[in-house]
Amino acid sequence: MLFVSVIACSTQQPTTSSPEARTKKEVASSKSDTIRIANDSLEYEILIIDPGFNSWMLTNGRDRGFYSQSYLEGRNIPWVTEWNIRARSPRNFQGDLYTMEIDYRPGINYGYEVNYLLFNYLTYFQLTKDQRLGGPIPRL
Repeated sequence: MLFVSVIACSTQQPTTSSPEARTKKEVASSKSDTIRIANDSLEYEILIIDPGFNSWMLTNGRDRGFYSQSYLEGRNIPWVTEWNIRARSPRNFQGDLYTMEIDYRPGINYGYEVNYLLFNYLTYFQLTKDQRLGGPIPRL
């Protein structure tokens, strides 16, 4: 199974040793800070853990269908390429922002949902973390 994962660690909440020790607010917050989109028939998944992305997505993300899949792929490919360069060189970039590579390859049809969510996360990331991943300029 191939995974497409995006994980940012800017302000993750600390975890405790037992689930009972966590408050209801912490549990609700952690659930809303994790977004999982899976296309089981294609065996691809995107998992995003970044506090703030879910609320940003609700207020700033364009509706599904606003962009075509080819448009999303055209933005995702150069952004993911630059992300991976930075993830491989943590000393040259803010290593705490690029903790994992994204396994996203041109020519593979990941489906609309994976491309849509990845596009929105990379837009959110660039705008909120004041980062520029090259390629097209992210806009709302």
